[in-house]
Amino acid sequence: MITIWGRPNSVNVQKVLWCCDELVVPFQRIDAGLQFGRVNEPEFLALNPNGRVPTLVDGNFVLWESNSILRYLAMEYGSSSLLYPAEPRVRALIERWLDWSISTLAPAERPLFQALVRTPAEKRDMARVADDLDQVATLWKLLDRHLQGRFFLENERFSLADIVIGSFAHRWFGLEGIERPALPNLERWYQRIAQREGFRKYVGVPLT
Repeated sequence: MITIWGRPNSVNVQKVLWCCDELVVPFQRIDAGLQFGRVNEPEFLALNPNGRVPTLVDGNFVLWESNSILRYLAMEYGSSSLLYPAEPRVRALIERWLDWSISTLAPAERPLFQALVRTPAEKRDMARVADDLDQVATLWKLLDRHLQGRFFLENERFSLADIVIGSFAHRWFGLEGIERPALPNLERWYQRIAQREGFRKYVGVPLT
């Protein structure tokens, strides 16, 4: 059985747990990060010198970086799965969303999430929040346009791209006290993937 180190309210941990559920891969999870600590302890740093979660241990194999973990899980345990098709052009289209989530979406989304979820209301810089909201909304508008006429992000099948972007979408739709633009294609897609068992168990929880 694989072991996943990471706290359950981390978006990067959540997408790994969701992927395990889709692939029916049993795992045990060890709390680590933020209030759970452990990430600066020698035992953890021997696994992941970055001191970050998630970290996967599969026998004597150790892997960190959440999207790399997703790729590994799909290749090791989902050879017959359509989560990560082998055809190069299809896989490349999925890969771009995994890369985009790290290079573009997460850096824009993080300040907004930190301000509205993990900062007391009296300490929030609302002018900064408004600016951050505009930047993140621009990215979700891009997704909304891409999803026009589509059921899933790529190849008309549920894939790793939907897991990764769907996990961040839960944060977007779960934020309180903001006015979101109307994004009907994004909303339809989100409601569709939010019905999946792995999403309900590991992602669709209150933001903390």
